[in-house]
Amino acid sequence: MRRIEALFADYGASHSTRGNLLCHAAGITLIVFGLLCLLSHVPIYGFWTASEAFVALAVAFYAALDLPVALAMLAYASIVDLAARAAGSWRLGLGAFVLGWILQGVGHAVYEKNRPAFFRNLVHLMVGPAYLVAEALGINRKSS
Repeated sequence: MRRIEALFADYGASHSTRGNLLCHAAGITLIVFGLLCLLSHVPIYGFWTASEAFVALAVAFYAALDLPVALAMLAYASIVDLAARAAGSWRLGLGAFVLGWILQGVGHAVYEKNRPAFFRNLVHLMVGPAYLVAEALGINRKSS
């Protein structure tokens, strides 16, 4: 089993109910939006901000695991980054970030009745967004 398959399988084991998956789809998107919105207020050079640096590092992480997932995440992160830049408000970013984590908590407490996967493995903080994007696009890497 490849590493991406093992990570997705482990993550998926804690995210099996429809309610939790819906909470995570909204929550993770809000967290990523909020984080990129906050980071977009940290200039690096010219047009570039810490949000683009974060996206580049994240895509490099995903590329080390699986190229199709990395490309999907690049597209997803680029769209969310553009939305975060357009929003322009760090307050909106902070609110989205907090609301996203609340939705994550609701998903696990109400629907899944278990602890978040990142409590076992911090790498799942990066796996969560990739898992959802891969599921949405039908490229989730499952072992045969």
